[in-house]
Amino acid sequence: MESKEEEPNVSCGRPVCLHNPHLDALKDDILYHFSLGTGTHNLPAMFGDVKFVCVGGSPWRMKSFIEYIAAEVSLQDPNSDYPNICAGTDRYAMYKVGPVLSVSHGMGVPSIAIMLHELIKLLHHARCTDVTIIRIGTSGGIGLEPGTVVVTKQSVDATFLPKFEQVILGQTVVRSTDLDQSLAQELLQCGNELKQFPTVVGNTMCTMDFYEGQARLDGAFCSYTEEDKQAYLNKAKEAGVCNIEMESSAFAAMCKLSGIRGRTSTCYHQSTCF
Repeated sequence: MESKEEEPNVSCGRPVCLHNPHLDALKDDILYHFSLGTGTHNLPAMFGDVKFVCVGGSPWRMKSFIEYIAAEVSLQDPNSDYPNICAGTDRYAMYKVGPVLSVSHGMGVPSIAIMLHELIKLLHHARCTDVTIIRIGTSGGIGLEPGTVVVTKQSVDATFLPKFEQVILGQTVVRSTDLDQSLAQELLQCGNELKQFPTVVGNTMCTMDFYEGQARLDGAFCSYTEEDKQAYLNKAKEAGVCNIEMESSAFAAMCKLSGIRGRTSTCYHQSTCF
């Protein structure tokens, strides 16, 4: 049975919104996979100034990103060592410099969804306002020059529909994957002004698998032909899909639910295109 989930009222404005009344009954909210919590850490003091959050799959990349940001905006000594705030766990890594937070999310919808639940709660408990979240990373490109940055216009599923489906209590709940369009245009403008790489705005297809889900021919199993693959990718291109990855739909849906200005993603597509 499929149900269309009612859109939450995010008129609470710039604060990060939670939609879980059960949290009010908790004495302490433990963010298990960050090794943080409201009872053990002063989250407003640690994160209250955060305005920008960049998330990506690899812990190493997110540390490199925060070092780059520190040097770029001269917030701290770029030669400083930036400790992993989530060092108490091996699930995710988190780094901070000034108002910028950099967090790894692993690979695939399940991994980024777990991280986002705890990140959104962290931002709420820290009383952050006017937060923008951007997912950065690699993806497969369709008909693009290698090195192109794709700013996601809309996240679509493997049938090219702009939705994120999740089974909750045995029922399929459908959530919107609409993203902040003004942020997309801002990122496109930034890319054009930098003139360091081609930048485009297009739809991003989110799949549940790297191999068969993305029409690859080199997985352990494959039940289709090269011709089948090309026909499918042509349909994707006709639907406005520019790149393929495995996190954007959950990211878009959860940003929308929490009222966060989000954009997934500025994806650098791999040198081997589809």
